[in-house]
Amino acid sequence: MRIKENIIIIAMIWIGLIGLSFCWNYVKASESLEQTALQGARSFFQQIVITRQWNARHGGLYAPITKETLPNQYFDVPLQTLEVNSSLKLTKINPAFMTRQIAEIAMEQEGIQFHITSLTPIRPENAPTTRERAALEQFREGKDEVGYFIKDSTATNYFYMAPLTTEKSCLPCHAKQGYQEGDIRGGISVTLPFTLILPLTPLVTGHLLIALFGLIGITFAGRRLHRDYETIRSHAVIDALTGIPNRRSFSESILREFNRSRRAEEPLSVIMCDIDYFKAYNDTYGHSSGDICLKKVARCIENTLLRPGDFCGRYGGEEFVVILSNTPREGAVYVAEKIRSNVEELAITHKESLPLKLVTISLGVATSEDTTLISHEDLIRLADTALYKAKNKGRNRVEAFTEI
Repeated sequence: MRIKENIIIIAMIWIGLIGLSFCWNYVKASESLEQTALQGARSFFQQIVITRQWNARHGGLYAPITKETLPNQYFDVPLQTLEVNSSLKLTKINPAFMTRQIAEIAMEQEGIQFHITSLTPIRPENAPTTRERAALEQFREGKDEVGYFIKDSTATNYFYMAPLTTEKSCLPCHAKQGYQEGDIRGGISVTLPFTLILPLTPLVTGHLLIALFGLIGITFAGRRLHRDYETIRSHAVIDALTGIPNRRSFSESILREFNRSRRAEEPLSVIMCDIDYFKAYNDTYGHSSGDICLKKVARCIENTLLRPGDFCGRYGGEEFVVILSNTPREGAVYVAEKIRSNVEELAITHKESLPLKLVTISLGVATSEDTTLISHEDLIRLADTALYKAKNKGRNRVEAFTEI
């Protein structure tokens, strides 16, 4: 089980999800910003439309003639000007004229631009810009409104435009242009100065913190899972009583070492070990003492092996097995004799084991000098045969199988 690789994969998936979340929230924040700009521009537009309707429903309004408010030369209606007295003259202000004056005030005070326009304007100054013309063409095709950001090197503005519909009160001025009630005769554009400030700092900080805590959690959980897995794996391949590898571990190791020795053309030796008269030891001293004896013998065998690559495991019951890679028969017999001697030196009392009355061990050695001639199962079987030969010859001795 590749725990570390899986942790890395999960961490990458987590980072990917955080990245997607950031992108989604960034897009939503941008959409929210644009929606805010749209609502603001739409509100300004509606205010202008309502003001124009109020003017139109009164048939226009009179205001004093000043240098800023001169009679509109394009506004051809009866009683366009009225002379109240020698010091006061009035001129009629129609909705279009009023819109232009409101636009001037909005520009002076707020930097907001209004522009009334049409594809067939009465007043030349009301001719559409390229952007407004494109919007007016879309209104002809049925679009209700147009809005988007305009960015340049100095500022960002939001451009909004919606159509003006011909009402009954508009016909006195526009009927001669061929407009009928309900026709779209033009539009009003609104250009708002806008600062594109996205909440990048909290957005980035929030996602970084979520990513960090998530990675810490993944790492912590991964390490704990790795520890648990190693514990389970250890229980699967380590003998619970003696603490050395069990038979399953031996089966994996002997196959691996046998294949390696075959490729390298090196000798491979196996030593089968069996505690002498162990049933009698259990019957005499009890199973608890028998378990202690097994632990001591297992530790003794393990400590006798000096090379890091040597293997010692519990084969079953009171039997143990040793794998010696790249070791000829003479070397394996030497190691086996050393194991036998060290177990004897433990001086574990066993009154039923004659003649020494100590716990002793019998060992069988088998070596595959030419691994192409036998299998690893054969090697184990031959070592077991040598072990029984040692037992038959009186126990507490080493025998090597010599007929390979």
